[in-house]
Amino acid sequence: MRMVDIIDKKRNGGELTADEIQTFVDGVVSGEIPDYQISAFLMATYFNDMTAAERSALTMAMMQSGDHLDLSSIDGITADKHSTGGVGDKTSIPLAPIVGALGISVPMISGRGLGHTGGTLDKLEAIPGYTVEISEDAFLQQVRDVKCAIVGATGNIAPADKKIYALRDVTDTVDSIPLIASSIMSKKIASGTDALVIDVKTGSGAFMKTLDDSRELAHALVEIGKGVGMDCMAVISDMNQPLGNAIGNALEIQESIDILKGQGPQDITDLVLTLGAHMVVMAKKANDLATARAMCERTIADGSALKTFGDMIAAQGGDRSVIDHPEIMPQAKYQIDLPAKTSGVVSTVKADEMGIASMLLGGGRQKADDQLDYAVGIMMHKKVGDAVTAGEPLLTIYSNRENVDDIQDLLYDNIQISDSADPITLIHETIR
Repeated sequence: MRMVDIIDKKRNGGELTADEIQTFVDGVVSGEIPDYQISAFLMATYFNDMTAAERSALTMAMMQSGDHLDLSSIDGITADKHSTGGVGDKTSIPLAPIVGALGISVPMISGRGLGHTGGTLDKLEAIPGYTVEISEDAFLQQVRDVKCAIVGATGNIAPADKKIYALRDVTDTVDSIPLIASSIMSKKIASGTDALVIDVKTGSGAFMKTLDDSRELAHALVEIGKGVGMDCMAVISDMNQPLGNAIGNALEIQESIDILKGQGPQDITDLVLTLGAHMVVMAKKANDLATARAMCERTIADGSALKTFGDMIAAQGGDRSVIDHPEIMPQAKYQIDLPAKTSGVVSTVKADEMGIASMLLGGGRQKADDQLDYAVGIMMHKKVGDAVTAGEPLLTIYSNRENVDDIQDLLYDNIQISDSADPITLIHETIR
């Protein structure tokens, strides 16, 4: 069958058969389908959605397009976490060593930037020497020895997703439920993990802007996971303002270290502990969330999570001295404060625009082959609900160019100061 006919059918609202979806995935992997036709298919899917059957077929075809990891050599229940992404979302980086420090194996296959800012792998590559591309054998050995690893897709895991993932970013088809669901679950099913917690973001800085859309995505992900026998649940968390204070790759690594030292911002620390508690319960190391959360908190207090993070860095070729010397990461030439124009209470910080500002500085990709500047980004000093006095810095811009007038204008346009502010709820729902 011709790819143009498959595109035509989806463009006109038809339901694709499993064979038609398999043809598309096979063509992506073989290279027989050019980028422009893949992009057309993605856009048609974006506008016309997919049925549950189509979503399942796409997920399984992408999963079966490559290798499956065999985790049988790892003792106990393996637990993983995935986030749909957001501005300042570095939760995987402190979360994996926290859970790993409890003796739970966390084989985490992550991704690069998709949208405004760098992804988990991009952030980790800000650490000198850290490599995210390791062999399957090395990955499994590291999980056995260190209890956690954060890598790119090892070997030939879901190769179809690698190509589609990059094209989604540059064709503005990121926030499509069937494309998100198939991308996430094809990799997670292929990675062979037993238990999966999915952090589905909602709000201005998320791919899903409304709670209804986030809820639909969460249900789609959980249903796919349950359908293949995976213990799977989702948390819907807020992304109406940046998560934590740091936006930008090296800055977010430094904030991750702060979290592991017990010195991180409250919002992201709370989210990390919430997700970690669910992973601990699913791994059957605790019977209830309160006990599991306390166990996670202890790994921070006793330093075991920080040590595990250092072990993970060293195992993947990185310089573990970054823990005490974050200045070994790339540093921005200029640090420019953004002073408040008026006094009052911060009532709005539009997360997506903060992310775009970081991207324009060089911290995210506008095109799939863009090179990242690991040093640049934004450090928030005031967030929603914080009082501010005129002239006080709202944030600091980390830049390698001196003139950031365009960035300052963008930031001012998307931070509002009022007489009062509505509180932001961090955790909206749990989907089981």
